[in-house]
Amino acid sequence: MTAPRVVIADDQGLVRTGFRMILTAGGIDVVGEAADGVAAVELVRELHPDVVLMDIRMPAMDGLEAARRVLADDPRCKVLMLTTFDLDSYVYQALAAGASGFLLKDVTPEHLVAAVRLVDTGDALLAPSITRRLVERFAAPAAPAPAAAAPPTHRDLSALTPRELEVLTLLGRGRSNTELAADLTLSEATIKTHVARIFAKLSLRDRAQAVVLAYETGLVSPGDSPV
Repeated sequence: MTAPRVVIADDQGLVRTGFRMILTAGGIDVVGEAADGVAAVELVRELHPDVVLMDIRMPAMDGLEAARRVLADDPRCKVLMLTTFDLDSYVYQALAAGASGFLLKDVTPEHLVAAVRLVDTGDALLAPSITRRLVERFAAPAAPAPAAAAPPTHRDLSALTPRELEVLTLLGRGRSNTELAADLTLSEATIKTHVARIFAKLSLRDRAQAVVLAYETGLVSPGDSPV
């Protein structure tokens, strides 16, 4: 397997150095570092990495705006947001804008390496329960102002078959492929095929966007059972 090429964007030098050491030891190629959002966008344009680890709070341009620009320039690139708090309101906006997920800065070395490799494959929902919690909090009708600033995603779900609609609904509830296979009494290979078709029909980047879409189109509502 080819090693993902990664750019690390964080205003703290120690964080960048630590992440670089961990990723390099894990066989991942760190091709560049940036200390602010503007530099991150320029670096991605120059280097075309597979994955960007993007801190939310940086000088010159915050990670949210930087992520939007990176994804607009290069939709193939995957962005993982870095945050200190697991319920940072900006993380929801980042997911809605196309980021593939997020990591807490105190992530273990093993999880960091696994997360980068996972997001590089497109199976990007790193923590379904946490992502679901974020969406429930910030997509709720009484959501705080930051979430209201994120425009709803409109896609025509009529393109989906009844089975695909069922799979998308369960994805929105944070179910993994293994859980989906058990829920629907299907093989994991069949589930992966359904998920790939859903992504293609709805122009979704990954599972994180699928969760956001399920909430924004009303397939899943805050408070729905995860089972």
